Amino acid sequence: MHSSTDPVVTPALSTIDTLTRAQQNKVFEFSDLILTYLKQIEVDYIFGVPGGAIEPLYNALARSERSGGPRSLVARHETGAAFMAEGYSRETGKLGVCCATTGPGATNLLTGVTSAYLEEQPLLIITAQTPLETFGRGAVQESSCTGVNTVNMFQQRTRYNTLVSHPKQLESKLVSAIISAFGAPAGPSHLSIPLDMLRTPANVERPTYDLPSSLRGGSLMDMVAINRLFQELSTSRHTVFLVGKRCNNAIESIFELATWLNAPVVTTPQGRCAVNSFHPMFRGIFGAAGHQDARRVIKDSAVELIVAIGTELDELDSSGWDVDLLCNKLIHIDSSAQHFIRSPMARLHVEGTIKTLFEHLLAQFNVNNALFKAPATSNDHAQPLSTHAFERRNKSQRVITDRRNNSADGTHKKPVRHFKLNDEEKYLDTSTPIKPQRLMYDLSRLFPPNTRFLADTGNSFFWAAHYLHPYDRRLTSYRTPRGGTLRAGMAYGSMCWAIGAAIGTALAKPDGPVVCITGDGSMLMSGQEITVAVAHQLPVIFIVLNDHALGTVKHGQQLAKAEPIGYELPAIDFSQYARSIGASSYTIFSPDDLQALDIQAICERDGPTLLDVRIDPDEVPPIKGRIEMLNASKND
Repeated sequence: MHSSTDPVVTPALSTIDTLTRAQQNKVFEFSDLILTYLKQIEVDYIFGVPGGAIEPLYNALARSERSGGPRSLVARHETGAAFMAEGYSRETGKLGVCCATTGPGATNLLTGVTSAYLEEQPLLIITAQTPLETFGRGAVQESSCTGVNTVNMFQQRTRYNTLVSHPKQLESKLVSAIISAFGAPAGPSHLSIPLDMLRTPANVERPTYDLPSSLRGGSLMDMVAINRLFQELSTSRHTVFLVGKRCNNAIESIFELATWLNAPVVTTPQGRCAVNSFHPMFRGIFGAAGHQDARRVIKDSAVELIVAIGTELDELDSSGWDVDLLCNKLIHIDSSAQHFIRSPMARLHVEGTIKTLFEHLLAQFNVNNALFKAPATSNDHAQPLSTHAFERRNKSQRVITDRRNNSADGTHKKPVRHFKLNDEEKYLDTSTPIKPQRLMYDLSRLFPPNTRFLADTGNSFFWAAHYLHPYDRRLTSYRTPRGGTLRAGMAYGSMCWAIGAAIGTALAKPDGPVVCITGDGSMLMSGQEITVAVAHQLPVIFIVLNDHALGTVKHGQQLAKAEPIGYELPAIDFSQYARSIGASSYTIFSPDDLQALDIQAICERDGPTLLDVRIDPDEVPPIKGRIEMLNASKND
């Protein structure tokens, strides 16, 4: 934590005095300077909830909005604001920014900030403090080092965390916070700024730092490790790729290399977000909510190399630290060496910018992005290929032919999955109440290919990860570099994440549908954020899996043979709730009800729509393996 050793006390002024002074005298305050820096890096919104101590920043936001700079987006709860900022950042690749007043405003942010920290999303968190002169005197909502100490609370969930206690600190600390947020690993940075600092006249007339140039990083590559990786891949007869969530902007290069090597690809639960489910090399999810075909690929005794890319190999990604994955067959590639702590047994660690690294490997293997060149000759700069690589070339041609045939002469064949689902027969079940498996099948088909799906923590995620596979004719055109078609926030597992994140995504993506898949428990906890989508006329579609239960708790207790307690929820008519707050709504009991909807009209509506889906409460999500793993650890 960074701290000040030279505090300066500035006399407190009322909010009205501050606003009047800024409007009449056009004083350039530190709040204005903060927004000037954010405008430099094209930040559009600051998500938050106003309050007394943060008021100078909101005054500056009003001035900023009038001049075309960053503007305010008021959430209904500070945690929702952090989720919105994260969703906005995932979609745009820009810095997500959220703010809160002192005391409870700051502490309300903690869950959302922690989620972004574990998801490694770049956020700037600005919280207020009471004026410096009030520290230790018991001011209302005081959260200084002599009070609740919110700066200390943020220490373990931020990449940079500091109190700004002197005017000359603000610029350098602000720039340091933003650079740290985009570091490796990325994550939230926190500035705690007292009220009197926010409204102090800036000691500069314009920004001192050129922030955009400070954020232009180089392409880090460990060439010694990359050359060794090339040799390992060249000589391996059976390689498997495990793709994690930080591979989004490299996914096309990863699949080109996988095709070249004839290496099947599996993903972690969150790595699934950027992958086309119908790619010929894709074999499903390994880990939580995973597929048996993916597990068989990893556990195949013939496998010589498992290349894990962009994953921290935590419990969910490693399927409970599976020893068939975490072994000496493993090569771990990541942009942050910090993640190698979880793979000490790996044969090789390769640190580097993942996209640049795979483009370099493709050049070494003499692959021209989508098509393959002729074998390297003595005049080529690329290193010669091994016998195994030449053998793989012929096998991979079949895959290239398959990919071309899917779009030959402007016609398209129906995509085919190359892995099986659990309970395949329920994928097409027409019974009432609707099966969650069938719901995911219909969502995959009914919404257009550019839809962003966000799945909330719990059964919403487990059902979607396993069964939601949107049809996409573009087998060789991959998902957005910023987060793919299916997104989740499972690193911290916060309920309601998808509700806020969907709103932030929709603000950043006005050209396509955004679908939030959530449960009735999450909707009861944070459904008020839908009013933000109503106020801003955002066409977010909220799919509520309504089974009158905390589903993961209920089914987890059943599978673990635990006491059935605490999972019941009241029967809520969420359609009526949605209409009462200004959203459109429908109640879905069966597949026919879903088919009867005009999905195009819903996607084009100026405002949110809620589908209250009465799912079969007895269907168990694909969590059996996780429950068995937890039971095994309990018995050890």
